[in-house]
Amino acid sequence: MLPKGTIIVSDVNLLQEGNRQNSGNDMVTKERSCNDFNNCPITTAMEIIGGKWKPVILYNLLSGTRRFGEIAIRIPTISRKILTEQLKELERDGLVIRKQYQENPPRVEYSLTDKSKSLISVFERIADWSNEHLLTKSPPDSK
Repeated sequence: MLPKGTIIVSDVNLLQEGNRQNSGNDMVTKERSCNDFNNCPITTAMEIIGGKWKPVILYNLLSGTRRFGEIAIRIPTISRKILTEQLKELERDGLVIRKQYQENPPRVEYSLTDKSKSLISVFERIADWSNEHLLTKSPPDSK
């Protein structure tokens, strides 16, 4: 557990593992970091699933295949342009399958790939954490 007032800073300003130094009123320390942001697992994952809409889109597809309009209805604050862009990126990155039917009017369905299905437990944990710590009406921790 880090002392109150501890700030985790970027690798540029970090001390050797375990070393601590007072900087003004705050303590600077190295706990966990990625020495190379190109090979950092968190940075890499967030480039693919991060952002405002991708996690929400993926979370909405957890329950099964959805048509474009169904996704749009479930995320009313996203514009159709942004939804289209985000779905294209998710498809490009191998997280969403887009299936277009040769019908009139055209019908397009989106579903999760096996790769993105492996994120189900991650999204469930994030949802549980959010329900417990962010969406509750109890006062914040006073620690």
